[in-house]
Amino acid sequence: MEDDKETDELQSMMEVILDEEEVAVDAIPLATKPPSITEEGYERVLWGDLKTMFEHNIEDTVWRNLLGNKVLIWKLFDSCGVHFVRFQDMHIFMLVEKRYPLTPATITEMLNRKLQADHCNEMCYQLLKLMTKQLKKQ
Repeated sequence: MEDDKETDELQSMMEVILDEEEVAVDAIPLATKPPSITEEGYERVLWGDLKTMFEHNIEDTVWRNLLGNKVLIWKLFDSCGVHFVRFQDMHIFMLVEKRYPLTPATITEMLNRKLQADHCNEMCYQLLKLMTKQLKKQ
């Protein structure tokens, strides 16, 4: 009975996006470079993104810039274990199995915006549990 209640609660924080509905994401493929960034500059931007994703630190600029930045989309890519959050001024890709220094306000906004996924699965539930647990600890 308790598991059913928890499952219902977690499902209320999710939105299943069927394959027929496409969500437009303005993403830059890694194989192309924006014309305004030099080769060296592009490598630094890519290195910064990868470092933030794998070796995040609360002092990194990206986490400090979240304050007051409104969540527009929160989506799970379960095939690669990554979730994506688009804010007004930036976007972040995060690994599902890692904890990131998100503020309580950001986590609340993400949960209110609802996690978009292709279907309900264990990874969705684990991510939602992680976010609600992280919110309760802060």
